[in-house]
Amino acid sequence: MTSPDTATLLEDAADRIADISRADLQIMLRRAALRLRNSAALSMDDNVEEALRDLAGEFGMTRNDTIRFIVREWMEKNTYLPVHSVDEDSEVDGTA
Repeated sequence: MTSPDTATLLEDAADRIADISRADLQIMLRRAALRLRNSAALSMDDNVEEALRDLAGEFGMTRNDTIRFIVREWMEKNTYLPVHSVDEDSEVDGTA
């Protein structure tokens, strides 16, 4: 079972505003504010946005997940992040 997301909780609270406690409402509003604060959009040139949309569709990912994937790959390939190397003696559980 998955926990409901912030938007679902806020919609539910709006539907039953008289029944929800002030403390619960404060928690939900703070979570929503935090998400909004941390969701600053990264804007790109039109040609880059088009390429991102195409890649996201190809990968079956969201735009933001595609950007995260590209940045991670670039950082690993340029040794800004550690790369998980596999040598001849490493166990790979049947996959490489």
